[in-house]
Amino acid sequence: MSRIILHVDMNSFYASVEQAYNPELKDKPIAIAGDPKQRRGIIVTSSYEARAKGIYTTMNVGEALRKCPGLILLPPDFPKYRLASKAMFSILREYTDLVEPVSIDEGYMDISAKSKERHPIEIAKEIQLRIQNELDLPCSIGVAPNKFLAKTASDMKKPMGITILRKRDVPSILWPLPVIEMHGIGESTAKKLQTIKINTIGDLAQSNEGLLKEALGKNGIRLRERANGIDFREVDPDSIYETKSVGNSTTLPFDETDIDKLTDTFQMLSAKVAERLEVKKLCGSTVSIQIRDADWHNSSRSKTLQNDIYLKDDIFEEAIKLFHKGWDGSPIRLLGVTVSNVRDRKNSAQQLSFDNYEKFAKQEPIYELIDEIEKKFGKGLIQKGIEIDKKTTYASKTSFSKDFLEDLKE
Repeated sequence: MSRIILHVDMNSFYASVEQAYNPELKDKPIAIAGDPKQRRGIIVTSSYEARAKGIYTTMNVGEALRKCPGLILLPPDFPKYRLASKAMFSILREYTDLVEPVSIDEGYMDISAKSKERHPIEIAKEIQLRIQNELDLPCSIGVAPNKFLAKTASDMKKPMGITILRKRDVPSILWPLPVIEMHGIGESTAKKLQTIKINTIGDLAQSNEGLLKEALGKNGIRLRERANGIDFREVDPDSIYETKSVGNSTTLPFDETDIDKLTDTFQMLSAKVAERLEVKKLCGSTVSIQIRDADWHNSSRSKTLQNDIYLKDDIFEEAIKLFHKGWDGSPIRLLGVTVSNVRDRKNSAQQLSFDNYEKFAKQEPIYELIDEIEKKFGKGLIQKGIEIDKKTTYASKTSFSKDFLEDLKE
């Protein structure tokens, strides 16, 4: 059966929320930005009035003010945005249980069953109007037979657009476009594709599968399928319960070369990552670091460990080792630490090695005693540790961490 998927994408979300809370900001150029004094003076998002004057995301605040002297700058208010996000998803869930949030301001809906009763466009229009009237927020909606095409369609008309994109429309609408404009392809991937003479989405759709796999691996095959309008992914409401990684990053006040200050930064980031892992009762086997130098060049290094970790000192130890291996002494603007391949600690198994066998040898008598007690009184009588309810944290207050998903769990 053909599926009907909607992708609902809030327009200029942070700025629109601010305008909804304060009507005096409507029809004015506003931008959400970090603190210029702390070197976080970058535009996070801006209203469409500001965009019309040349303001764009990642623009330096100083440049933005020179381009638009009347620009109204506001600091991010993440609790406010999270509240608006929760209200938006509550509306979507009135139409179907198959709602998959993917970020604080966008999500997929599978309305295949609902579309038997009402036309999909009628449903999309009603959702758009309800979000506008009840929350005073604009959104664009893509309507398509799969998630990739729905996401692509929602980007075509902003703000307040509704776009249908059928698979048969892909050759005429998508194939002529530069490959960089395809959802899922960034600058790095686009450059790799250009080296094998793939410049348009059409080139990608008709490319040699073997050559593509050699250049990009399995991801190349997936991208080729997307370019042909093929995407079998289901809308998965349970995805909000899946955390794949936990990370934190910070922009430094100055372009830093002092190793002691950089080490202190890694300790701080490791502590924040450990705090979030503790809240979620997770551990992970891969540690990654991100480095952005003074010229805005990004680099990353990672290491997959034999055993999962979650403690601050363990995370810091691996992160600082990676840093010393890769740093050439150049000034650093931003640092980040991430633990990935995460899982519930209850499902984590430790592997014996020369480094940890003594620790486990000391615990062996305890396990033998537990076995004896369970033989007499039954399995599960004694458990390692006590399960404590997960607490709410705002250790990372940005939308990028997906902590907002905690608001949507029932």
